[in-house]
Amino acid sequence: MSSEIVERLERRALQNFMDILMLAEMKKKGSLSGYDVIGLIHKKFGVLMSSGTVYSLLYSLEREGLIKGVWNYRKRVYELSERGEQSIEVIMKANGEVQNFLRNLSVLNANSHDK
Repeated sequence: MSSEIVERLERRALQNFMDILMLAEMKKKGSLSGYDVIGLIHKKFGVLMSSGTVYSLLYSLEREGLIKGVWNYRKRVYELSERGEQSIEVIMKANGEVQNFLRNLSVLNANSHDK
């Protein structure tokens, strides 16, 4: 039972932060196709995301102006726009604050077990 709960939590966190993951990977690798994103998530997290979920998020990021799609031979790949580059920089700089927040959550959790 506890492993099911952990798996659901991990999947939920991954879905909530998949946009940040995509932007960070595009910063690192330059460009990604939807197929690349599906493979990356499966390899890194052992979760197979549906193509509908991935492409829907890619289209959303493109509409927001964070990425731009370009044709590379017969497939569409996505790369960071200037706005996306700036956004991921801000997010990466906030990494320490996020880690501190997560540590505080675990402290709260530990304190709740003491009662």
